[in-house]
This record gives sequence, C-alpha cells and structure tokens, in this order.
Amino acid sequence: MLNTSISEMPLAAPRERGRLLSRLLSNDYPRNRLLAAVLLVVLLSLAFAPFIFPGVKALNVAAKVMVFVILVASFDLLLGYTGIVSFAHTMFFGIGAYGVAIASTRLGAGWGSIGLGLAAALALSFVLALAIGLFSLRVRAIFFSMITLAFAAAFQTLASQLSEVTGGEDGLTFKMPELLSPSHRFAEEAFLGVSLDGRLLTYYLLFFVGLVLFLAMLRIVNSPFGRVLQAIRENEFRAEALGYRVVVYRTISSILSALFATLAGAMLAIWLRYNGPDTSLSFEIMLDVLLIVVIGGMGTIYGAAIGSGLFVIAQSYLQDLLKMGSEAAAGVPMLSALLSPDRWLLWLGLLFVLSVYYFPTGIVGRLRAASGAPARKGAKS
Repeated sequence: MLNTSISEMPLAAPRERGRLLSRLLSNDYPRNRLLAAVLLVVLLSLAFAPFIFPGVKALNVAAKVMVFVILVASFDLLLGYTGIVSFAHTMFFGIGAYGVAIASTRLGAGWGSIGLGLAAALALSFVLALAIGLFSLRVRAIFFSMITLAFAAAFQTLASQLSEVTGGEDGLTFKMPELLSPSHRFAEEAFLGVSLDGRLLTYYLLFFVGLVLFLAMLRIVNSPFGRVLQAIRENEFRAEALGYRVVVYRTISSILSALFATLAGAMLAIWLRYNGPDTSLSFEIMLDVLLIVVIGGMGTIYGAAIGSGLFVIAQSYLQDLLKMGSEAAAGVPMLSALLSPDRWLLWLGLLFVLSVYYFPTGIVGRLRAASGAPARKGAKS
C-alpha cells in the first residue's frame, strides 16, 4: 500500500495543475496547439514587455494592447456571443476614462479619487446600459444599431460641450497617486536595465487587472448564462420557446459588456494620465474594435487577445516599416511613393482585407477548424 501511494505521488502534481488551469480557463481550452502557443506568446510578451522591449514607445504599445484586449473582449461578449450590434460601446469606454479623470482632477491624486471615480462611472454605465437595453433591445437589427449610434454621438457632443467638467476638446490632464508616479523609485539601481519606478508598477497593475477581467469574461461565456446567450444568438425564437426571457438575457449581456468596457476605459486613463473626447470617445475607436473582433474571431474571447496584439502593433509600427521600405526603394520613385509612411492606412486596409479573405472566421476560428475542434453553439436543452 505504501509503495502504491508513493508511485502515485508524481502524478498528483500534474493533475492538480491541470485542474487549476481548467478552472482558470473555465474548461475552455484553445483546442489547437498553434493557437495555444500564440496565446502563450502573447501572455508572456505582455508579462515581460518592460524587460524584453525597452523604450517608452514599446511600453505604451504593450499597455494599449492590454486595454484593447479588455475592450474588444467586452464587445465580443455583446456581438459574438449574443448577436447584438451596438455602436455605443465606446461611450461606456469613455465613461470609465472620464470617471477617473474628473475625480482625480477635482479631488486630487489619490486612491480614493480613483475608487470614487470608477464607482461613479460604473454606476452611470449601468444606468445607461439598462436604459438602452429596456427601451431599445425590442427593436430589431439595424434600428437598434442606429439608436446606440445616436446615444454615442450625443454623449461625445456632451463631453465636448461641458468644458467646465470634462475639459472640452482639450481634455483633462491629471496626476496619479505618488506610488504610481514615474518619479517614485523602489530601488536606486535598475533591474535588468529597467528602472523600478511607479510607471513600472502602473504597468503591472494594469496587467494583473486586465488578466483577471479577461478570465472573468471567459468564465461568463462558459457558464450556463453564456450558453443561453449563444442559444439566443443562434435562434432567438427557439430560445424564447424553451422558456428563456430573451429581453432579460440580452439586457444583462448589454450591462455586463458596458461594465467591462468602463473598466477598460479606466485602465486607459490611469496609464495615460489624460483623457479627452478623441482619446476614448472617438468613433474611430469603435471601428478599430469592430476590425479587431473580425480579425481575431467573433465568439471566442481568445480572438480579442490575438486580434488586439496584431492590430495595435501594426497600427503603431507600420509607418516605421513603410519609412524603412520607402528609403530602401528610393531608386524606384513609384515604389518609394507607394511605400510612403503617409499611405499606412492603405496598407493597413489591405492587411485587413487579406486577413478577412484568408481567415473568414477569424484567426482563432480558422485555427480551431484546422484542428477539427468542434464549435460551441447554443445551449443544451
């Protein structure tokens, strides 16, 4: 008996680790080795970005990727899992950013200001999402999308006009607690060439918050509630015939999506220490979110991580690559002009068209289909 128990001990640790990983991922594994490897690369790159990619720009890009992962995943919860097309998502994103910015400006730098601003932003987002859900989700398809677009446009105009509160077009610049300040150093000497200061702490604060939020959304979509959302997406009338109150589920989905988007906006404001209408409320951000969802794959959550990484990196470094190509092709005037950094949007659009053509179900959907992984659709009746 003693020998048997001892022989089973080496197997116990891997099993426990497997169970822990299963709980963290809500039993929703990537189901493709290449996809798992890519997701692991994304996770490790973000976790060690300050040490792997030196420079202020690289750190800003990594922080932006983390913010967009949460923003895009929250929109995927709405579009990919519930089938709701809303153009008001950036409104909630902006509410989160303005909540932190206004509270920090009026009450001063402090953890209490951040907490109060975030609480007020979440409360406002809850009320607005509930109002939109109750009054508009009974409207079909394009009419609902137009209503949400009107809400978003009205809120952006309001933020621009209320200059005494929001700073108008100039926005608000504010300070963070001393612990998160770049001037606050935890050690005199750098570690692996990186200064151990408040900026680094801010980055890892966003990293761990973003990781928790991502896993929380993964848990939501793999819960019985998430299964009902998928059933509504696949066949709304059949789900209603089974006894599910479709309007209630869609309203709850809208509220959850809005709250996660609000938290993403707060993360952006904490990192930038600035917020304005173009920073968090621009319709261009909404278009970027739509593009990332399509590139990564709708209804996957994992697609938000891969799509955000690819899109933000391309958006940040494509001009630099085109500049290098234009200089290298200086002897060919036509090619040099075509590779001009001013035409980076043309190349970005071309990359998007190619990605949609070769990955019609998104990168995650294509990789899972290649491995023969079954798609999860609907709820079990």
